[in-house]
Amino acid sequence: MTEPPREFQEEPAVFNEVDEAELRRRMADMAAGNFVSNEAVMRWVASWGTDNPLPKPKCGE
Repeated sequence: MTEPPREFQEEPAVFNEVDEAELRRRMADMAAGNFVSNEAVMRWVASWGTDNPLPKPKCGE
């Protein structure tokens, strides 16, 4: 069997390898509320370039 052309070959992704210890730390941080929600980040970004830009969101928002 021949190899598919290069443009059809899968490239390794950045997150293919899983560090179990890091995953457990991140899950614990999320459970403790140590994250910024996507909604809070989107509100902040949407305010850039306006007359009233919002401050950077904080953990738990």
